[in-house]
Amino acid sequence: MSTSRNVIPTEDEVRKAAIELKKGNPASGVAKIHSLLLGANLSWTVSEKRVRKILQSEGLVRSDGTPNVTTNIIHPSFRLNQSLDIDKWTSRVEVKYFDAIKGKGLVAKENIAKGDVLWKEDPFILAPEWEMYDLQRASEACSYCSCIIRDQSPLHMSCEASTTATPCTARYCNRLCRLQAERTHPLLCSARNPASVPLLAFARDAQWMALHALAQCTSRLLLASQQDAATFDLDWEVVQGLAELGMEERAQCLREQGLEPDRENWRRAFELYLQAFKEPRTPAEQKKLARVLKKPVPEELQKFTFEYQAFLRGLGRMSLNLEAHGGLYRLHSHLNHSCTPNISIRHLDQRTALSRITVIAKEDFEIGQELLITYTNPKNNLKDRRRRLSEWGFGPCQCERCVAEEKVWKESDGNTLEADDLADQLKAGLGVL
Repeated sequence: MSTSRNVIPTEDEVRKAAIELKKGNPASGVAKIHSLLLGANLSWTVSEKRVRKILQSEGLVRSDGTPNVTTNIIHPSFRLNQSLDIDKWTSRVEVKYFDAIKGKGLVAKENIAKGDVLWKEDPFILAPEWEMYDLQRASEACSYCSCIIRDQSPLHMSCEASTTATPCTARYCNRLCRLQAERTHPLLCSARNPASVPLLAFARDAQWMALHALAQCTSRLLLASQQDAATFDLDWEVVQGLAELGMEERAQCLREQGLEPDRENWRRAFELYLQAFKEPRTPAEQKKLARVLKKPVPEELQKFTFEYQAFLRGLGRMSLNLEAHGGLYRLHSHLNHSCTPNISIRHLDQRTALSRITVIAKEDFEIGQELLITYTNPKNNLKDRRRRLSEWGFGPCQCERCVAEEKVWKESDGNTLEADDLADQLKAGLGVL
């Protein structure tokens, strides 16, 4: 039976399909990718020349069509969140797709002056630093926005489900925080879902922020699935759009540094994760979970959540996208790295929402210039910065500062000057100090 090829796909459709096929077949050349593309899309009319041009523009093959050696390097994968309405936060920046390796980022839509506030943003989920988390557990910080609430006030509110028999220490700044906490808290509440307590305790004892964040994110998705489809779809798109590098993929990067993954702890964490959200150990805990999750969880969400490899990808997703103090933010998660960041992320709204971030320009921006933060400690030397970034599949950092330091180091033949000394010499000229 013959198939009519009468559909000419758009450039974006071909690009997306070709990149995905190349990721799954990194050693294949243009001809093979072209064949796979036509085999997967029987109605498409696409020339091999068109596929070659796209793969070359993405740096995935050389000019002769052979696979680029960089395809052997594992890079984080990503998807664009098509439902993201940036205008809710700012009209001054936009999302830009760069290439299959770098992925997406944020660029200026207009000229921006140094010191300008670009936007403020509340977290999608919050897994705060452990000192703050301990204050939340002690009812001394808001369990939603993390503001300190040691002083007594009639505005402060406790968890509605807390009783003498089944206490919950969650406390909130005001009624609004308590209402907003319903997006995540019910499945992490010691009164409503006691099966979650061992998981949260394990994360705290191990100081495993990614696991804590994954618990928060899973709770939000599961609770959203109990509401209307529109609510769930918005949250689903946020999580699907986060950059991702699974724990097994990361282990390959770490192995080059002589480090081995702690798979025993991964398995233990997964067991507690399933107990918290799917398979509580006791009948009493099972009944309480069923009272929270009254509707069946969609099959797609179950596969995304409760399979072991999906769990490992979720851990990696959290680690890649968390802000330094433990928040996961929709727009902030689009920001790429530089060892000389040109924007600053601050927590300034301490009286109303400590978890809210304020994004401030550290320099003047021209239209199209990329906004950049740092994923590592900019005070570290070149070797340490690159090592830290390589742990997450980013490869050797090629930001302006790293290229300059590497050049000076090579010119000094690496004997008389170490990279950390060069970093100190170049800081002033590159605006680090």
